[in-house]
Amino acid sequence: MGIYQLLLGLLFVSAAQAKIGYFWHITDIHYDEHYSSTGNSGKNCWRTDGAAGGARPLGRFGDYNCDSPWALVQSAAKAMRDKHGDNIEFVLWTGDGASYTGGRSSDHQLQVLKNLTDLLRHTFSSQFVFPVLGHEDPNPGLGQSYGEVADLWSHWLPTEALNTIGRGGYYTFEQKGKKLRLVALNTNVYVKGGILSFDDDPIGQWNWLENVLDKSRKSKETVYLVGHIPPGVDERQSGALVTPQASFQEKFNRQYLRLVRKYSDIIVGQFFGHLHSDSFRIIYADTGRPVSWMFIAPALSPRRIPSGANNPGLRLYKFNTDTGQVLDYVQYYLDLVAANQRGQADWQQEYNLTNYYGLGEVSAASLNELAESFITPEGSQLFAKYYRANSVQQPYSSDPRNCDLSCTFNHYCAVTRVDYAEFQSCLEAETSAFSARTSRTPLWGVVATLSFAAACHAS
Repeated sequence: MGIYQLLLGLLFVSAAQAKIGYFWHITDIHYDEHYSSTGNSGKNCWRTDGAAGGARPLGRFGDYNCDSPWALVQSAAKAMRDKHGDNIEFVLWTGDGASYTGGRSSDHQLQVLKNLTDLLRHTFSSQFVFPVLGHEDPNPGLGQSYGEVADLWSHWLPTEALNTIGRGGYYTFEQKGKKLRLVALNTNVYVKGGILSFDDDPIGQWNWLENVLDKSRKSKETVYLVGHIPPGVDERQSGALVTPQASFQEKFNRQYLRLVRKYSDIIVGQFFGHLHSDSFRIIYADTGRPVSWMFIAPALSPRRIPSGANNPGLRLYKFNTDTGQVLDYVQYYLDLVAANQRGQADWQQEYNLTNYYGLGEVSAASLNELAESFITPEGSQLFAKYYRANSVQQPYSSDPRNCDLSCTFNHYCAVTRVDYAEFQSCLEAETSAFSARTSRTPLWGVVATLSFAAACHAS
């Protein structure tokens, strides 16, 4: 046997021995125990004055104007268990267990988190759940200590992780026998107007994170970064940059990008929620080469936010447990209208990532190619697919005919320009380039450009 055949054989043996694993990602549950099917959809779907006040009947599994009833939360837990329950490595739970609705006591917020913790604990009795704090969850700004949250999660996490949660709401966890490290961040402290936003290193998390990443590199570990609020811009907020409780303060956004670029050789995945949308982000080296990716999973809560509602979503990742390399994911969703009409929650597969977009692999380079196609005539159908998925097939929000060229550019720039200044420059450059094409080309060129716009609107 020649050396080439020997090496090829070893490669196939190695690939065959690589263990394939799965993990769930659930985010933005926003459980509201006051939801009532006889409530008022204009007032959080609560009953008012002891009687129904809504202009229309509400569904058992929720409403696009309101947060999640317990029936929806339970159905999601059951769907995860039934579709892929025992044969998973872990569950990522990226925050915002509690409802958006204000005026709740700190004890109430803690009880909501306890109810959800108990549900996930019983659903996944033999797996770890890795929870992350959302900005609607118990935190010092709402009157609790992080230590109270650490107590809730003590059955999932080791002592060292519980100590850092108690100190700052963040932690790290290395799976036994594997070289994949999970780093759970408390990104709530980085938002504009946060209680610690004037500190250059709130709760000492930046220093801690860099030390963790440095040790992981020396130990030849790979790393997942997991958080609630992602860096960058909300792709569904047209032209929006930094708003309270929505985005990182600019100095913290830059710091996050600096660390990801510096340690992109070991960071093999970034997972966030918060935006209630299905999207992704690409981070580039100073040379412009794509070096890291970030997936933003859609919410369980269907609540309509300023940029539109979504159907409830859950995500199942497939990955190489030896390297942490993400190989694919399946996005599941609940057609809320159909579920309410039937009185039954039928969770379905919405799409499979690689098949849906025709990707050969999950990498920064392949996702960059996908994003670049969004603003080309040839890629208009891919963008239409992305736009439908962005709101989890919600009938109005996911209709590509509601996304004009300005909307298209906003998505493209949000995906490819996580830095705020670069995002703004991208919007201006794309708009200027489009204007130049339509004003300086002959009539046939304008028609071709307008055909691209029409393709973006194709259903």
